[in-house]
Amino acid sequence: MKITLSKPFSYEGKEYEDLTLDIESMTGEDLEAAERLIKAAGDAPVVPELSKAYQAILAARAAKVPVEMIRALPARDYSKVTMAIGNFLMQ
Repeated sequence: MKITLSKPFSYEGKEYEDLTLDIESMTGEDLEAAERLIKAAGDAPVVPELSKAYQAILAARAAKVPVEMIRALPARDYSKVTMAIGNFLMQ
């Protein structure tokens, strides 16, 4: 799945116009790893699939970028990326 960003985004010297989320290749281990990470950070959502933090971690794994990059996206793009993950999880 390709997400086109609202404007070019620069992170650590690299410019991004879009992000490709390889959601279909994610496994249960990816989901569990993301859940462990949010719990380790002190976040314990009742339904992880609805947590933006959880969705951001999965988006980073799917895009093969650091989660810090996903979190640094402008709000519009952050929402677009995390909503794509949320929609995938809720299908």
